[in-house]
Amino acid sequence: MKKSKKMLKHILSLSVLLSLSSTSFADLVINSSGNSGQASINWSADDANQLLNSDVTATTSTANSNISNLEPSPQGSATVTTTLRQLNSVSVSSAPKTVQIFDTSSYSNQPSVNARAALVMDAKTGEVLFSKNTNTAMPIASITKLMTAVVTADARLNMSEDITLQQIDFAGAGGKNSSSTLKAGDTMNRAEMLLVALMKSENPAAAALARTYPGGRPAFIAAMNSKARQLGMNSTHYAESTGLDPHNVSSARDLGILVSAASQYGLIRQFSTTAHYDFNLGYRVLKSNNTNALVRNGGWNINISKTGYINEAGRCVVMHTTVNNRPAVVVLLGASTSQARTNDATNLLNWVSNLPKRI
Repeated sequence: MKKSKKMLKHILSLSVLLSLSSTSFADLVINSSGNSGQASINWSADDANQLLNSDVTATTSTANSNISNLEPSPQGSATVTTTLRQLNSVSVSSAPKTVQIFDTSSYSNQPSVNARAALVMDAKTGEVLFSKNTNTAMPIASITKLMTAVVTADARLNMSEDITLQQIDFAGAGGKNSSSTLKAGDTMNRAEMLLVALMKSENPAAAALARTYPGGRPAFIAAMNSKARQLGMNSTHYAESTGLDPHNVSSARDLGILVSAASQYGLIRQFSTTAHYDFNLGYRVLKSNNTNALVRNGGWNINISKTGYINEAGRCVVMHTTVNNRPAVVVLLGASTSQARTNDATNLLNWVSNLPKRI
């Protein structure tokens, strides 16, 4: 469903007014999206900033998963130690626990995966359901923007502040095309820049978010790498905020950790899974669609989504989804085509839907 800027502001204000309830931000959007004309709610820039930062806990309170190896052991199992802390005011656990990882090769009908690396993990228990080259670091393209969003959210900046795209935001990396739709001089507020970076994967928007960060681009890149270290993403390195640079590398294992952490931010959940949005740039309207066909088609319950592509990385996607009430993280890196990526994701989700649950 296409949303106007007015609709976005309505959703922001409604969520702020109900922020003290137990209803999630995503639920508020779903339940209110069809009734935007039936309620008269006054909102301000302060309301928007309160909402956009309200579900971001301090960086030290984000879940930190210390996963040494996601590949099944020769004996068919391995262990993962996860430390869960206070997340979004929801008490989950304060003590480390050991989660058993089972070698799913014993399951029948193992899916065939085109991608160079793949991971499917039960997001609640840490059980690795499917793995392929999970510890191999490789270019991740625009999956980078998921960390860009986390760092932006952690900074608690003024999300209503207008940002005007500059020519430097279109520089890209290695001569790669930075955008086919945005132009230097286009102005959006920071929330819209984050939305267009996540749902449409616009590189100039991600570059502008880094440029306007306190301390500028160098400080932003340092914050990205610091966050990766904090989360235990030991195979990950960021060189810039868009993903155009192939020196942005990570492993499927590390990205599983990142997706789990990002799923704690209501703002990132909502923005990354927005199927369609019309950006009013004043002199023109930029009609935009989510880059993930599974989000656009709406056949799966997807809570987090980010796609990526450069030649060096191939076609990539990460998702946090719920399949038959099982929260699952899906990571695919290096698929040969967009269709192969979609097919891989669909096959894995269908496979997970038929797996027995472990208690």
